[in-house]
Order: sequence, then structure tokens, then C-alpha cells
Amino acid sequence: MPAARTAGAPRAGDFLQLGPRPARYPFRSPLLVTAYALALAGLAGCALTPSGTKPEQARLAEAGKPYEPKIEARELPELTDSPTWQDVLHRAFLANGDLEVAYFDWKAAVQRIEMASAYPNSNVSIGYSYMFSSERMKSFDRQSFSAGFDSSVNLSFPTKVIKKGEIALDDARATGERFRSAKFDLQRRVLVAWADYTLLAERLRIEREQIALTRMSADAVRARTLAGGAQRDLLKTDVSLRKAEDSIKSMEAELSASRAMLNGMLAREPNAALEPPLILPSPRPMPVSDDVVLAAAVDQNPELAALAHQVQGRTDALELARMQWIPDISPTAMFTGGISQAVGAAFMLPTNIVEIRGGIREAEAMLRGSEAMLRQTKRDRAASLVATLVTLRNSERQAELFGTSIIPLTERLLTNTRQAYASGSAMYGDLLEAQRTLLDAKLVVAQARAMRDKQLADLEALMGTDIETLSTAQHSAPATAESAAATTEPMVTSHQESRHDR
Repeated sequence: MPAARTAGAPRAGDFLQLGPRPARYPFRSPLLVTAYALALAGLAGCALTPSGTKPEQARLAEAGKPYEPKIEARELPELTDSPTWQDVLHRAFLANGDLEVAYFDWKAAVQRIEMASAYPNSNVSIGYSYMFSSERMKSFDRQSFSAGFDSSVNLSFPTKVIKKGEIALDDARATGERFRSAKFDLQRRVLVAWADYTLLAERLRIEREQIALTRMSADAVRARTLAGGAQRDLLKTDVSLRKAEDSIKSMEAELSASRAMLNGMLAREPNAALEPPLILPSPRPMPVSDDVVLAAAVDQNPELAALAHQVQGRTDALELARMQWIPDISPTAMFTGGISQAVGAAFMLPTNIVEIRGGIREAEAMLRGSEAMLRQTKRDRAASLVATLVTLRNSERQAELFGTSIIPLTERLLTNTRQAYASGSAMYGDLLEAQRTLLDAKLVVAQARAMRDKQLADLEALMGTDIETLSTAQHSAPATAESAAATTEPMVTSHQESRHDR
């Protein structure tokens, strides 16, 4: 006979019923874990981008307006029959492929900011399993659901992700400065090529005048030879005439080659018409002192700005290497039907001490190297700037001397010689020699002005700004690296404004 059951004593089967019954709230655990999984999935579209990302994106969008449409959809400005250097430069900015490559490198670097700042940096992992058992269990209780992060990729601590975004931003800013440097380098190459092209055309005009004088001299010598003069004088004059004609042919070939190179920079057919100026253009004004030029070069040089951002990036990389001592944490959640629920976290301890210390030392070495490069580049650019300024001022001095002193004196000499020849007190050869002297002086002026224009283009590339901009703006406060990086468009706009002003 079974033992009497004491009132209030639990039965053996009652131990399974202690606590809340799972069937009473069958969907509490699934909803919690589902909400957790949805929260993890929602985080997948987040990015811990640094504060300077939007201004950099705005600068990129402004600078990229000419390059975003495909080349087939762009409307490149057609050059007139007699284009100015402003027209040539404007088309070069819109058509040059090397500059377009530099822009898209910058765009790719900006896109990498959000990629580096994406959080969480690990994919969400959703798990499911079904338990087979002979026990009498509900089908729902046999199913297990889990949500967490990919175990093959550690979920980084948020400060590490933020630092990676800052490193990517530094790289994007440096790439933006390299785009600005490429723009000024293109400007320098185009203006130097245009100055050489213009000078070559002027030399060709002067050489044609010289050969006309040589023909006149040959006619005079021929007349004297027929009157009984020495035959050797006629032979010497014929040799000079043949050499002058050969020089003309060589200059014409050189002019055609220079035209082909310019057309290549402008995305035109090599043999497309490109007439040089009929007269030597007026020199570009430079109404600023050398001190202003030096200050602008220190503040806005794109190469120095790029190196400064590179140094900042290496500094951030060193901080990131030190952050590797911070452990990573990957949370998880799971439930098995209505039977059990669990939350947990996996801690990834930084046990690879040798690798972490090696990464820190590597980052320190790269930072020191970047700092040394920045210091040396500053010295090199300062030396190049001073040398360019000296050469430019000397070209101005030479052009001023010949233009205001030597050429007027040579013109007076030609007038006096012409009058003396008319009165019979001077030889015909003296008159031709005076004309040659005047042409030689004009050629020196043309060469000095072309050299000055080329040195000015080099100076603008070193300064990272246009001389027209300096002439109209007060250069009182030093510009920051960010303000310098924002000046990617004035190279087109300022020259276009100056073209319309003239």
C-alpha cells in the first residue's frame, strides 16, 4: 500500500513544474532574440565617420563637376582662331586625362573613409539548429536560434574603428592635395608649352625679317660683283643665305611639333589648327612683393599640405597600433524554444604581444620617416622658390632694360644710319647691320619675356595659388591646410575672370 502523501509535500513530477511555466509566455524569448538580431542588422548600415568627412566630401563634389560626366557627354570649349593662354588653359583643365585620374584617385580615397568607419566591422551571424531526441518535447522546444557576429572577424572596439576612419580621412585629404598639385602641374606644363610656342612663333617672324635683310645684302653684293667686286664676298653671302633658309625650315618644323604637343594636352588632333599670337602678348602682371609670394608658398603649397596630412595619418596610425592592447568584445544571444535563453560575450584578449609591439615600432618608424620627408621637402621647396624668384626678377630686369633702353637706342641708331645712307655718308651694309641689331634686341626681349612667363608658371605651382588671386586678395592671415585644400577651382576661375577682364 502506498505511503500516505503528506499534505503540501511536492510530488516527484512536481519538480518539473517549479518556476514559471514556459508555455505561459511562449513568444517572450523569440521576440527578445529577434529584436537583438534586428538591432545588430540595423547597426550594419552605421559608420563612425570622423568630423571632417562632410567638408571633404563637399570639396570633392565641387571639384568633380567637370569630371563626373563621361567624356562623350562633356562639352569641351572650342578654341578660337587666335586663342589666348586663358582659353588654352581652360580647355586643358577640362580635357586632360592625367588630371581626371588624379580626381578619381581622390574620389576613391574619400569613399574609403566610410569603409574604414563602418560599424560593426564584422558581419552579423544568424544561427539555427534542430534537436533530434526520443524525449517527448514540443517541436518548438527542439529548435535553437542564435544571433551574434562572425566569429572569423573580431568585432573591434569602437575607438579603434573611429581611429581607422581618421586615418582614412587623413589619406583622403592628402590625396586631395595631390589632385591640387596635379592641377597646378598641368597648369605649369601648359603655360610653359604655350610660352615656348609663342616664343618660337616670334623667333620665326624675326628670322624671316633677318633673311629678308640677308637677301637684300646678297643683292647688293651681287651687284658689286658684277661691277668687278670680289667673288668671295658673293660666295660668303650665298652661304649665309642658305644657312638662314635652313634655319627657317627647322623653326617651322619645330613649331609644328610644338603645336602637336599642345594639342595633345588639349585632347585635340595633333594636326588641328592652333594659331600662335600674331604679336607677342603683354606679360602677365605680378603686382605683389616677394614677401607675399613667399608667404603664399608657405601657406598653400599642395605638396607640403599633402605631406602634412600624411604625417597626421602616420600619427593616427601610431595611436591605432597602441590601441591593439584594448581587447575586442563580441556579444551573442540565443534561445532554445521556450526552455532556455542565454546572452554572452566573447573577449578577444591581445595575447600576440610580439606582433603588437612590432606594429607600434613600425608605426613609429614610418612617422619619423614622414616627418623627415616633410622637413626636407620644406627646405627643397623654399630653395626652389627663391631660385625661381631670382630667375623671374632677372628676366623682368632684362626685358625692362632692352624694352625701355636698348631698343629705343637701337631705333635711334637705325634712324641715324638711314639718314646717313640717304646723304651718302654711310654704306648700305651699315644700314642692314643697324636693322639686324634692332631685330636681335627684339629677340632678346621676346626670350626674356618667355622665360619670365615660364618662371611665373613654376612659381604658381610652388605657391599652390594663382598670381591673379594674390593680386586681388589680401594675404594677411596664414591659410590652414584645409583652406588651402579647398582652393582647387580658382586655377580655372581666376584665369577665366582675368580673361574676361582683359
